[in-house]
Amino acid sequence: GDVYKRQVVNNAPAINLSSTEKIDMKRFDLMHQINTRGTFLLSKVCIPYLKKSENPHILNLSPPLNMDKKWFASHLAYTMAKYGMSMCVLGMSEEFKNDGIAVNALWPRTTIATAAVSNLLGGDSVIRHSRKDTIVADASYYILTSDSRKTTGQFFIDDEVLASTGVTDFSQYRICLLYTSDAADDLLCVDLGGRRILKKK
Repeated sequence: GDVYKRQVVNNAPAINLSSTEKIDMKRFDLMHQINTRGTFLLSKVCIPYLKKSENPHILNLSPPLNMDKKWFASHLAYTMAKYGMSMCVLGMSEEFKNDGIAVNALWPRTTIATAAVSNLLGGDSVIRHSRKDTIVADASYYILTSDSRKTTGQFFIDDEVLASTGVTDFSQYRICLLYTSDAADDLLCVDLGGRRILKKK
């Protein structure tokens, strides 16, 4: 509906988890052009229109700016590209605060069952441990319909957003009931590409 006419969602999908020595510079450039440059450019050209909107939002699908070296060591090029998107949140939310334009980030707790995850991060075995993309869609809707002057400069996690709205049962977002747990604590999770996937109980 009408809400989407006044929103910008930067869902930059370029991903390559190669190490520094193995990453091809063409792929490095592609990730930065799509993720960081694309996010900055689309946001920039939309600002004049967002300034005229009643409840303008920019939402970047990018991670919190966690400076722990573990997020950089294994896939530095990818982390740099995604953190570029997150830096846009940090800067633009402050830059356009007086214009009432909300700029936020959203990141999934677990891997999400998409073609990219299946093709690049481990195929069916990873998909079975992932959540459906509807969890990101539902969290996005809540953020995009919130008051842009009160909700800005935030780095949201999908299930935390939904929990704040009263959602307590996340089973609807599971791909495989045998593998995925609702409990997202460190004892049940392993790191994968900057995200966490849940181990089988």
